[in-house]
Amino acid sequence: MNIDIITKYFGDISDEQCRQLEALYDLYQDWNSKINVISRKDIDNLYEHHVLHSLAIAKAIRFKDGTDILDFGTGGGFPGVPLAIMFPNCHFRLIDGTGKKIRVATEVANAIGLKNCHPEHKRGEEEKGKYDFVVSRAVMPLPDLERIVRKNISTKQRNAMPNGIICLKGGNVESEIQPFRKYAEVSDISQWFDEEWFKEKYVIYLPI
Repeated sequence: MNIDIITKYFGDISDEQCRQLEALYDLYQDWNSKINVISRKDIDNLYEHHVLHSLAIAKAIRFKDGTDILDFGTGGGFPGVPLAIMFPNCHFRLIDGTGKKIRVATEVANAIGLKNCHPEHKRGEEEKGKYDFVVSRAVMPLPDLERIVRKNISTKQRNAMPNGIICLKGGNVESEIQPFRKYAEVSDISQWFDEEWFKEKYVIYLPI
Protein backbone atom coordinates (compact mmCIF):
# COMPACT_ATOMS: atom_id res chain seq x y z
CA MET A 1 0.00 0.00 0.00
CA ASN A 2 1.47 3.37 -0.95
CA ILE A 3 1.99 6.31 1.36
CA ASP A 4 0.78 9.07 -0.99
CA ILE A 5 -1.61 10.37 1.67
CA ILE A 6 1.40 10.98 3.94
CA THR A 7 3.74 12.51 1.36
CA LYS A 8 0.87 14.78 0.23
CA TYR A 9 1.24 16.63 3.54
CA PHE A 10 4.85 15.83 4.44
CA GLY A 11 6.81 16.32 1.25
CA ASP A 12 10.23 16.69 2.86
CA ILE A 13 10.60 13.21 4.35
CA SER A 14 13.71 11.16 3.59
CA ASP A 15 13.98 7.88 1.67
CA GLU A 16 14.51 6.08 4.99
CA GLN A 17 11.36 7.60 6.47
CA CYS A 18 9.43 6.59 3.34
CA ARG A 19 10.75 3.03 3.66
CA GLN A 20 9.72 2.86 7.31
CA LEU A 21 6.26 4.25 6.61
CA GLU A 22 5.68 1.92 3.66
CA ALA A 23 6.57 -1.10 5.83
CA LEU A 24 3.88 -0.30 8.39
CA TYR A 25 0.91 -1.65 6.43
CA ASP A 26 2.13 -5.22 6.05
CA LEU A 27 3.47 -5.29 9.61
CA TYR A 28 0.26 -4.04 11.18
CA GLN A 29 -1.88 -6.25 8.97
CA ASP A 30 0.16 -9.29 10.04
CA TRP A 31 0.24 -8.45 13.75
CA ASN A 32 -3.39 -7.36 13.79
CA SER A 33 -4.43 -10.83 12.64
CA LYS A 34 -2.82 -12.21 15.85
CA ILE A 35 -3.36 -9.38 18.33
CA ASN A 36 -6.20 -6.98 17.63
CA VAL A 37 -4.87 -3.42 18.02
CA ILE A 38 -6.83 -1.85 15.14
CA SER A 39 -10.41 -2.64 14.19
CA ARG A 40 -10.20 -5.32 11.47
CA LYS A 41 -12.62 -3.32 9.34
CA ASP A 42 -10.29 -0.31 9.64
CA ILE A 43 -6.92 -1.86 8.75
CA ASP A 44 -7.25 -0.77 5.11
CA ASN A 45 -7.50 2.80 6.40
CA LEU A 46 -4.26 2.47 8.36
CA TYR A 47 -2.49 5.41 6.72
CA GLU A 48 -5.39 7.87 6.91
CA HIS A 49 -7.05 6.94 10.21
CA HIS A 50 -3.97 5.98 12.23
CA VAL A 51 -0.67 7.15 10.72
CA LEU A 52 -1.75 10.52 9.32
CA HIS A 53 -4.00 11.12 12.33
CA SER A 54 -0.97 10.59 14.60
CA LEU A 55 1.06 12.98 12.47
CA ALA A 56 -1.40 15.82 13.08
CA ILE A 57 0.79 16.38 16.17
CA ALA A 58 3.72 17.01 13.79
CA LYS A 59 1.67 19.83 12.23
CA ALA A 60 0.95 21.35 15.65
CA ILE A 61 4.60 21.31 16.75
CA ARG A 62 7.99 20.60 15.19
CA PHE A 63 9.85 18.97 18.06
CA LYS A 64 13.45 20.14 18.39
CA ASP A 65 16.19 17.51 18.20
CA GLY A 66 16.75 15.91 21.60
CA THR A 67 13.15 16.36 22.78
CA ASP A 68 11.90 13.61 25.12
CA ILE A 69 8.31 12.48 24.51
CA LEU A 70 6.11 10.01 26.40
CA ASP A 71 3.29 8.32 24.47
CA PHE A 72 0.75 7.51 27.17
CA GLY A 73 -1.56 4.57 26.36
CA THR A 74 0.06 3.90 23.01
CA GLY A 75 -1.87 0.71 22.23
CA GLY A 76 -0.18 -0.76 19.15
CA GLY A 77 2.04 2.29 18.72
CA PHE A 78 -0.11 5.35 17.99
CA PRO A 79 0.77 8.18 17.91
CA GLY A 80 4.29 7.20 19.02
CA VAL A 81 5.53 5.07 16.11
CA PRO A 82 4.59 7.53 13.31
CA LEU A 83 5.98 10.44 15.36
CA ALA A 84 9.23 8.57 16.04
CA ILE A 85 9.59 8.03 12.27
CA MET A 86 8.93 11.73 11.62
CA PHE A 87 11.33 12.95 14.35
CA PRO A 88 14.32 10.57 14.24
CA ASN A 89 16.42 12.80 16.50
CA CYS A 90 13.88 12.87 19.33
CA HIS A 91 13.39 10.19 22.00
CA PHE A 92 10.06 8.41 22.40
CA ARG A 93 8.95 6.21 25.32
CA LEU A 94 5.72 4.35 24.55
CA ILE A 95 3.79 2.89 27.47
CA ASP A 96 0.58 0.90 27.75
CA GLY A 97 -0.97 -1.22 30.47
CA THR A 98 -1.80 -4.04 28.02
CA GLY A 99 1.25 -6.21 27.41
CA LYS A 100 0.14 -7.75 24.12
CA LYS A 101 -0.42 -4.31 22.57
CA ILE A 102 3.08 -3.25 23.63
CA ARG A 103 4.40 -6.41 22.00
CA VAL A 104 2.94 -5.24 18.67
CA ALA A 105 4.47 -1.76 19.05
CA THR A 106 7.84 -3.33 19.96
CA GLU A 107 7.85 -5.76 17.04
CA VAL A 108 6.84 -3.07 14.54
CA ALA A 109 9.50 -0.64 15.83
CA ASN A 110 12.17 -3.34 15.69
CA ALA A 111 11.14 -4.50 12.21
CA ILE A 112 11.56 -1.03 10.69
CA GLY A 113 14.76 -0.27 12.63
CA LEU A 114 13.29 2.52 14.75
CA LYS A 115 16.11 3.23 17.20
CA ASN A 116 14.52 6.20 18.96
CA CYS A 117 11.32 4.41 20.02
CA HIS A 118 11.16 2.38 23.26
CA PRO A 119 7.85 0.65 24.03
CA GLU A 120 7.33 -0.62 27.58
CA HIS A 121 4.54 -2.50 29.34
CA LYS A 122 3.68 -0.07 32.12
CA ARG A 123 0.72 1.82 33.53
CA GLY A 124 0.89 5.60 33.55
CA GLU A 125 0.75 5.76 37.33
CA GLU A 126 3.98 3.73 37.46
CA GLU A 127 5.93 5.93 35.02
CA LYS A 128 8.49 8.02 36.92
CA GLY A 129 10.46 9.58 34.03
CA LYS A 130 10.50 13.25 33.08
CA TYR A 131 9.54 14.34 29.56
CA ASP A 132 9.17 17.53 27.58
CA PHE A 133 5.80 16.42 26.24
CA VAL A 134 3.25 13.71 26.88
CA VAL A 135 1.25 12.71 23.79
CA SER A 136 -1.84 10.52 23.67
CA ARG A 137 -4.64 9.47 21.37
CA ALA A 138 -8.10 9.43 22.96
CA VAL A 139 -6.92 7.39 25.95
CA MET A 140 -9.03 8.99 28.68
CA PRO A 141 -10.69 12.30 29.54
CA LEU A 142 -8.20 15.17 29.61
CA PRO A 143 -8.63 16.01 33.34
CA ASP A 144 -7.82 12.38 34.26
CA LEU A 145 -4.81 12.32 31.93
CA GLU A 146 -3.51 15.63 33.29
CA ARG A 147 -3.79 14.35 36.87
CA ILE A 148 -1.70 11.25 36.10
CA VAL A 149 1.04 12.76 33.90
CA ARG A 150 1.60 16.15 35.54
CA LYS A 151 4.40 14.49 37.55
CA ASN A 152 6.14 13.45 34.30
CA ILE A 153 6.47 16.91 32.71
CA SER A 154 10.02 18.25 32.91
CA THR A 155 10.66 21.81 34.05
CA LYS A 156 13.57 22.13 31.57
CA GLN A 157 12.39 23.78 28.34
CA ARG A 158 13.82 22.90 24.89
CA ASN A 159 11.07 23.91 22.49
CA ALA A 160 9.39 27.19 21.59
CA MET A 161 6.12 25.74 22.90
CA PRO A 162 6.22 25.27 26.70
CA ASN A 163 6.27 21.65 27.89
CA GLY A 164 2.93 19.95 28.38
CA ILE A 165 0.34 17.50 27.06
CA ILE A 166 -0.59 17.14 23.37
CA CYS A 167 -3.52 14.84 22.70
CA LEU A 168 -5.69 13.79 19.79
CA LYS A 169 -9.44 13.97 20.40
CA GLY A 170 -12.64 13.81 18.40
CA GLY A 171 -16.21 15.03 18.71
CA ASN A 172 -17.38 17.50 21.34
CA VAL A 173 -14.36 18.36 23.49
CA GLU A 174 -15.90 21.32 25.35
CA SER A 175 -16.55 19.51 28.62
CA GLU A 176 -13.05 18.02 28.68
CA ILE A 177 -11.27 21.32 28.23
CA GLN A 178 -13.60 23.23 30.57
CA PRO A 179 -11.23 22.99 33.59
CA PHE A 180 -8.38 24.28 31.40
CA ARG A 181 -10.31 26.71 29.19
CA LYS A 182 -8.06 29.68 30.03
CA TYR A 183 -4.91 28.08 28.62
CA ALA A 184 -5.76 24.94 26.61
CA GLU A 185 -5.33 25.35 22.83
CA VAL A 186 -7.64 23.42 20.49
CA SER A 187 -6.55 23.06 16.85
CA ASP A 188 -8.88 21.68 14.20
CA ILE A 189 -7.04 18.95 12.26
CA SER A 190 -8.99 19.76 9.10
CA GLN A 191 -6.98 22.97 8.78
CA TRP A 192 -4.02 20.72 7.85
CA PHE A 193 -5.63 17.65 6.25
CA ASP A 194 -8.53 17.94 3.82
CA GLU A 195 -9.95 14.39 4.04
CA GLU A 196 -13.54 14.27 5.29
CA TRP A 197 -12.59 11.87 8.12
CA PHE A 198 -10.68 14.64 9.94
CA LYS A 199 -13.77 16.83 10.44
CA GLU A 200 -14.41 17.32 14.16
CA LYS A 201 -11.03 15.92 15.10
CA TYR A 202 -8.64 18.02 17.13
CA VAL A 203 -5.18 18.41 18.58
CA ILE A 204 -5.45 19.70 22.15
CA TYR A 205 -2.37 21.30 23.69
CA LEU A 206 -2.22 21.84 27.43
CA PRO A 207 0.89 23.62 28.76
CA ILE A 208 1.90 22.33 32.21
